[in-house]
Amino acid sequence: MVAVFVGVQLGMILSTLDGTIVATALPTIARDLGHSGDRSWIITGYLLAQVATMPLYGKIGDLYGRKKIFLFSLGLFTFGSALCGLASSLPQLVAFRFVQGLGSGGLGVLAMAIVADIVPPRQLGRWLGYQGALFAVASLIGPLTGGVFVDHLSWRWAFYVNLPLAGLSAFIVLTSLHAPARRVEHAIDYLGAALLTMTLGMIVLLVSIGGRTVPWGSPETITLGVATVVGLVLLVARERRAPEPVLPLPMITIPVVRVAAGLNFTSGALFASGIYFIPVFLQQVAGVSPTRSGLLLIPFMFTTATATLVAGRRVEVTGRYRTWPILGSVLSLLGVGLLAMLTGDSSVWIAAGFGAVLGSGVGFIMQTSLLALQNGVESRDLGVATSFALLARMLGVTLGAAAFSAVYQSRLVGSGAGTAADVARAIPPVYLSAIPIAIVTVLLATRLPEVALREYVTVDPVPS
Repeated sequence: MVAVFVGVQLGMILSTLDGTIVATALPTIARDLGHSGDRSWIITGYLLAQVATMPLYGKIGDLYGRKKIFLFSLGLFTFGSALCGLASSLPQLVAFRFVQGLGSGGLGVLAMAIVADIVPPRQLGRWLGYQGALFAVASLIGPLTGGVFVDHLSWRWAFYVNLPLAGLSAFIVLTSLHAPARRVEHAIDYLGAALLTMTLGMIVLLVSIGGRTVPWGSPETITLGVATVVGLVLLVARERRAPEPVLPLPMITIPVVRVAAGLNFTSGALFASGIYFIPVFLQQVAGVSPTRSGLLLIPFMFTTATATLVAGRRVEVTGRYRTWPILGSVLSLLGVGLLAMLTGDSSVWIAAGFGAVLGSGVGFIMQTSLLALQNGVESRDLGVATSFALLARMLGVTLGAAAFSAVYQSRLVGSGAGTAADVARAIPPVYLSAIPIAIVTVLLATRLPEVALREYVTVDPVPS
């Protein structure tokens, strides 16, 4: 079990790292490949492909076996990584990042589902705690690793480093994960998959360009917004009629699924407020270096990781999980409230301490809400349910970051040219805008049903 856990987590870590490692290297990449206003698509293209394919991997893993689909996802991710390292122009790199994202979309979803396949729900909290800790550490070391590669090697190593680690992950999974050779014939909802991919892609694109590349009220964003609504309507209509839909709508009617997915969305948004805007305060207001800023972000990431471990252990001992999301939501509300009080005179240690409060709250919410969701569905729906929760979390991070950035930019433009004093005045509104999200999180946590945790792994005809 430990070997399997390590093998699949290596794949998940690679996916997480590549979502952040490029951020530090982006200016150098743009300089080497030619400066362009489109360089943000190096990140957006990866995220777009990742978000759009997550639900597909969950369903396909349920249908054809998570082991083989995980290996396919890892192989596609590795192939894309090699192409990224060889890119000679910015358009090439954007295209190759999209390929990389197509593979990355399955790594996190399938890693979590595989762990849930082999661990009884009563013990799952502990293992999900380990998983959450790895996610937090990977999110932290990504920007730091990117900086080291840029300073001492080349930005291309931000992609080449994936190759040996992916090879190790594939070897462990191939030799340690032994699953029954079962196949159940299913009708794949290709039209639903296409509509889902298209609609999610438009949502991410709308968030990426709205208010940044083009104004929110422009014909481009209005057209894209209308197309997104039409896509959602068509998707719902298709999924209501499909014999085996990619995203089974009846699952959303299950209270624990609905509430847990909502908690993953809101906690993802709150996580984004910490990981993206605490460094802004540290670097642009307090004036610390990027390296020291990364070190001062450790309290936020460390408490996130520690909270997942503590909650996971206690859930295993007590068999009850509902207390932890409630506690986490209250701490998250307190954390963003404290961060909204930062001023130009606040010390970096105060900011780091406030970040630690927010991090502990997010950590208590994320993994226990995922555990509640996985325990609340039939094992045949485990992959789809897991991908649904992670999709909600990633959309929370993405949409939260975009919304907070819009608040930040509007206050920054209105207050001045971007001096330390201007930034100090723009930071509190970001966290004030996060308070309503934190309040919704509290309300959702109080509505999370307490379902008795299964003491065993459910075996059914779905291949795993």
